Amino acid sequence: MKLAVLGATGGVGRHLVAHALADGHQVTAAVRDPTRLPVRHDRLTVVRADALDPDSLKPVIEGADAVLSGIGQAGRTDPLKPASTSARAAVTAMTAAGVRRILVVSAAPLNRTGTGQTVLAAKVFSPLLWAVLRDVYTDLEAMERVLRESGLDWTAVRPPRLTNRPGRGHYRHTVESGPPTATIPRADVARAMLDLVSDTRTFGHAVGVSG
Repeated sequence: MKLAVLGATGGVGRHLVAHALADGHQVTAAVRDPTRLPVRHDRLTVVRADALDPDSLKPVIEGADAVLSGIGQAGRTDPLKPASTSARAAVTAMTAAGVRRILVVSAAPLNRTGTGQTVLAAKVFSPLLWAVLRDVYTDLEAMERVLRESGLDWTAVRPPRLTNRPGRGHYRHTVESGPPTATIPRADVARAMLDLVSDTRTFGHAVGVSG
């Protein structure tokens, strides 16, 4: 496939690029600073672009089979609201280009019902995280709302706490549920996103993923 990766220099984004190339895909990576992605490959095109600006994204997304975004909140009080702002930009550019498939990284605490999670996670840890990181999760909720209203074939991947441990190459996932465990390596979140690109059962859904 031809894949467009947004946030390609981020923690998940770098793994998206690496896994996609290893899988044999053609990758266009959108980055603000190309020097931060020191990867060279004959199937990789690095484009300087602002993922918060739909006009800047048009040459990145044009002709793509799917868009994968590793963009999240840069901080608890980031005024740019990058998750929701980038989602709006991507939806606008995708609609103009006729591209329908998009996958984004969200977060486990957005599973407000607690379905598929332990009582401790649902009743203790999730409310505590909301109290501390409300601005982050509010932005992610806005991102998911933008996608739900877009009419596109979207999937929001909701991992628990992300780690930098080496990826194991496998993970657990549940549609509109979970995740069942507390951590997952960033590399395995990227692996899950790529595996779910063509999984129509996840279209229009949030998916909990964990180690």
